[in-house]
Formats: sequence, C-alpha cells, structure tokens
Amino acid sequence: MTADPRPTLLPAGDWRERERVHAERADALTADHRERAARGEKHPVWDFLFTYYSYSPAQLRRWHPGPGVDLEDAATDARAAWRWYVAGAAPGSLTVDRDGLEREKAPLLKGVRRILESTAARPGRFGCFGLHEWAMVYRQDEHRHPVPLRLGRDGTDAVVEANELRCTHIDAFRFFTPDAVPRNRYAPTRETQPELEQPGCLHAGMDVYKWAMKLGPLVPGELLLDAFELARDIRLLDMQASPYDMRAWGAEPVAIETAEGKAEYVRRQRAFAERSNALRARILTAWLSEQPAAA
Repeated sequence: MTADPRPTLLPAGDWRERERVHAERADALTADHRERAARGEKHPVWDFLFTYYSYSPAQLRRWHPGPGVDLEDAATDARAAWRWYVAGAAPGSLTVDRDGLEREKAPLLKGVRRILESTAARPGRFGCFGLHEWAMVYRQDEHRHPVPLRLGRDGTDAVVEANELRCTHIDAFRFFTPDAVPRNRYAPTRETQPELEQPGCLHAGMDVYKWAMKLGPLVPGELLLDAFELARDIRLLDMQASPYDMRAWGAEPVAIETAEGKAEYVRRQRAFAERSNALRARILTAWLSEQPAAA
C-alpha cells in the first residue's frame, strides 16, 4: 500500500474547526453515558457500546483527518505527540503516517480490510429475526442481563423452538447456550468469519464501529462518529427484539414472535444493512484511495 504522494493541505483554521465540531458531537453522543458512569449507574441497553466495545468516550472524541491530508501549522499542536503522526510536506504541518501504521499492523489491517470488503460484497440475509439473543438464554435459569424475560422462561424457549436459528455472526453465536448451539443452521468460527459475515446481521453492522476504531487515524473523525451512531441505533433494535423486557430503559418491544414484529424487524434490518454498507464503502475509500485492490 502506497500513500498518495500529493497530500491535501488543510488550512489551520479549517481543521481546527472540524476538530472542535467533532469534539462537541462526540461529547453530545456520550453525555448520558458519562453522567451515568459518574453516578455509578448501569444501563442494560447503552453500556454495551462502551463495555463490549471497550473504547472510551475520550477515544471517540479524538479527531483525525484521515490519510493523505497535511494539517497546516500542526507541529506545535498537542497532536505532535500522538502516535502515527509525522511531519507533512508543508513546513510545520503534520500528516497521518499511513505507511508506518500499515507496516506495523499489517496482519490486523489485512483482516479488517477482508471483513469490510467481503461483507459489503455479499447479499444480506434477513430471516434471523434477532433470535440470537433468545438463543443466549434458551433453557437457562440464569442469563446475561439482570432483566426479566418478557415472555418468561417457558415462553422464551417456545419461541426458539418454533423458529429456525440462522445466526451467521461468531461473536453472537459464541454466547449461545449449549442447547441452542445445535439448533443453529450455521456453525460460525473465527476462521470462517470472512466467509459468513453479511450485511443483514445487526452485529456485523455494529462492528463497523469496531473496525473504524481499529483503523485509528486512517479513518476521518466524522466517519468514526457516523459508525458509532449506526452502532447506537442498531443496539436499540437488538434489545427491542430481544427476549428481555427493556421498557423500563426506554426500549419498547419489537415482538418478533408475531408476524407484525417480524415484519418490523426485517424492515429496520434492511435499512441498517444499507447504512452499514455505505459506511464500509466510505471507510475503504478514505483509507485505500489511490491504492490497488486487495488480491
């Protein structure tokens, strides 16, 4: 991978304004979480965005221009001490060290690129109805969240048994109960993830945020926040369609045990697939512009 030899020079006033706007947007997106954390409160819907995805509000707040951009008069800025920044072509400027980052993190970045490209190229599947969360509590007296089951244990088990499990996502499948595992159409593994990941999967859509974070300064800050907002929106549906009764936390049920609930789930699932693929394309373009396609 070779960086663009003609970087764009971004005037100091322009990039500092983008940095300010980014920080304000990030602060607004994380305000409720930070306030709850200060009070020691937990939230079963939204904490997931900061626990399972173990990135802090401070990381989300950090703005990057993406590769191929020289930041005018940035050499005296605090970012001069940040990793993966080097002197730009213009005197006193800084730019993202794409070549250095890619050399050091080549295996990781190769994997991220493969996941993003293969997922976007594959047709979405829309027949899972969010049953992965139901499979995580199937035939279990204790479950992951200290929240009551909307239909009770027997009602929850009956929904699983009345439907086919079709989960393609390893990081959901690995939490299935032992009795649920053989009921799944697929047996995803970490090795088969690039072959099974598909844009209809809610968790694959949320993971776009994870991949953006792993790419670090290769992803422009505005794009990172767009990925976080997608993960936030998907998380709500994920919990609304779950077996848990989340009404006390602002998540009205999407009753996927009914035909109406299934239809609503698929309608929103399709919209998320479109949003996630658009973000995958934007991330790859920002990172890989003027670079050869993967072999």
